[in-house]
Amino acid sequence: MNAENDRPVSTPTGVTDAETPRDWWKSAVVYQIYPRSFADSDGDGVGDLPGIIGHLDHLQRLGVDVVWLSPIYRSPMDDNGYDISDYQDVDPLFGTLEQLDELVAGVHERGMKVVMDLVVNHTSSAHAWFEESRSSRDNPKRDWYWWRPPRPGHVGGEPGAEPTNWGSVFSGPGWTWDPGTEEYYLHIFAPSQPDLNWENPEVRQAVYTMMRWWLDRGIDGFRMDVINHISKNVVPGSPGLPDAEVSTEPGASPYGNQSPHVLNGPRIHEFLREMHREVFEGRPPGLINIGEMPGTTVDHARLYTDPARRELDMIFQFEHVDLDSGPKGKWDLVPLTLPRLKESLGRWQDGLADVGWNSLYLGNHDQPRSVSRFGSDHPDHRVRSAKALATVLHLHRGTPYVYQGDELGMTNTVFETVDDFRDIESLNHYRSAVEAGEDPDEVMAALRYKGRDNARTPMQWDASPHADFTDGEPWIPVNPNHTEINAAAQVDEPDSVFSHYRRLIALRHEEPAVVHGSFRMLLPDHEQIYAFVREHEGTRLLVVANLSSEDQAKPDLAAAGEDVGVWAGAELVLAVDAGTAATVDVPLGPWEARVHRLVGR
Repeated sequence: MNAENDRPVSTPTGVTDAETPRDWWKSAVVYQIYPRSFADSDGDGVGDLPGIIGHLDHLQRLGVDVVWLSPIYRSPMDDNGYDISDYQDVDPLFGTLEQLDELVAGVHERGMKVVMDLVVNHTSSAHAWFEESRSSRDNPKRDWYWWRPPRPGHVGGEPGAEPTNWGSVFSGPGWTWDPGTEEYYLHIFAPSQPDLNWENPEVRQAVYTMMRWWLDRGIDGFRMDVINHISKNVVPGSPGLPDAEVSTEPGASPYGNQSPHVLNGPRIHEFLREMHREVFEGRPPGLINIGEMPGTTVDHARLYTDPARRELDMIFQFEHVDLDSGPKGKWDLVPLTLPRLKESLGRWQDGLADVGWNSLYLGNHDQPRSVSRFGSDHPDHRVRSAKALATVLHLHRGTPYVYQGDELGMTNTVFETVDDFRDIESLNHYRSAVEAGEDPDEVMAALRYKGRDNARTPMQWDASPHADFTDGEPWIPVNPNHTEINAAAQVDEPDSVFSHYRRLIALRHEEPAVVHGSFRMLLPDHEQIYAFVREHEGTRLLVVANLSSEDQAKPDLAAAGEDVGVWAGAELVLAVDAGTAATVDVPLGPWEARVHRLVGR
C-alpha cells in the first residue's frame, strides 16, 4: 500500500441519500466492465481507467444503473487481476487511485453507481500478508493462510504427500509445497492464489477494515468473487481436513473433488452476517453486496439473500451455465436443450419468489459469449438471437447483468492454436489434458467453445484496426468480426441490438410488473418456445420467444391454460422486429421474441 492510501478520505460521494429505497437494486440493470479489455487510453494494448472514463456516455446512453468493475487492484496478473497483491491500491497497468476517484465521480454524475469486484477467499502469493505468512512457521500471520504438514508417512514435495487429495479448479493439486518452511499451503485456484484462513478473526477484521475503506472512498458496493469458498469443512480446533472423492470417469482429474469441502461451509452464514454487521450496518441506503457462489442451490440462496438474515442482497449461481457440462466437468461438452434451461431458470424463479433475489445473466468474464452459446452466431441469426436472449433474460424476476459487448451482440472469437489463448484456466487444462492422453483436437474444441478468453477479447467500438480499443497492439487479438459488429454501427441505428437493449432497460424502469411481478412458466417442455407470464397489480406481461432457428413456431397458449381471447387485445410493448404489429396468435419466426401487456382484464 502506498503512502497516498493513508490520506484522509472525504464523505462518500455515492448516491446514498436517505430517500433511496433499500432494495433499489431490484429495478436496476448492472453493466460489467472487464477493464483490461474495455478501452485503452495510452496505447499499451491494455484497457485502463481513463479508457473507461472516456466511454461513460456510452453506458449512460444505454441506460444502465450500476457499473461493475472487474478487479483493478495491484496484482501480478496471473489470473488477470483476480490475484490481488494490494487491496488498497490500483495497479499501474490500469491507472491510479486518483483516476479511480475521477471514474467514480463521473459515474455518480451520470446517476449511476460503482460496484467493485472483490476477491477475499484468496490473495496473490505476492501479497504482503502471504509473504509474511510464509516467512516462518512462527510468524504472527502464519495462521492467516492454510498451512499443513505433509501427509503422514510421506516426504514433503513428492507426489501424494499433499495434506489432502484436493484438486485445484485450475488443474493439478490444490496444495503447493513451500520448501522454506517445509509445509504445504492451500490454493483452491492457482498456486499464486493462496486461500485466506477465515477461521482466524484477525483475517476477517483486516478484510472488513479494507471494505469500509472503499465504501468511505465512495464505492457503492461489492461483487464478491467465490465468496462461498471462505468457510472450509474443518472442525474448529482440529488441524485435519478430509480427503475428497475421486471421480472414476475415464479422463477425469486424478485429484479429489474439493467442492463439497469448500463450498457453503459450516460457518459461511456466520461470516457473511458478521461482514454485513461490520461493513454495511448503519450506513445510508444505496449500497449493494453481491455474492458469486458456485455450487449453490435454491435452498442455499433463500438463506443468503433473505433480507431478514442480513447477509447478501443477491447471488450469482452457476446452475444454468453448467447445463452443457458433462460428468467430467466444465470441458466435458454435452448438448444444451431449451427444456433443461427452462427447468433450471424456472425453478430458481419459483424458489426465490417469496424470499430472496435472483441475479440474471447468461454471460460474463468467466463465460463464453452468450450469443454463441445460448443463441446463434450465424450471420443470418446473430442479431435476432442477441435480441431474443436479452428479452427473455431481462423479463425474468431479478436484476439483469449486461456484460460488455452483450449490447452489441458480440460473439465468440477465433482460436487457431492453443497459443492464441491467454487465460490460465484454459492453458492449464490443455497442458494437463494432453499430458493425460486426451486428443488435442478434442481439447481445443472444448476450449474454443467454453474458454473464458472468448469474453475477454477487446470491446468493439468501431470498424477500424483493433476496433478503436487501442492505438497499440492489444493484449489479446480483437475478434475479426469487429468490422461488422461494433458500437459505431449500432448506437444510432433504431433496429440494432444496442437500441433493443435500451428499450428493454427502459421497460424495466417504467413497468412495475417487470420488477415486482409474479412469474409463471408456460410450455415448459416445448423445444423451441420460451414463454412466461409476469403479473403485478392488475397488469400482466406475456413474454413469448422462439429460441431456435426454426421458422413459424407458434406458442399454443390454450394448451398452457391461457385464455387466448383475452390476450387478443393485449398491447405489444416490445419486439425483436421494431415496428411489428404482431398479436399473440401470430407465429414466431427464427429467434423472434415479443412482449405483450394486458391491463385490468
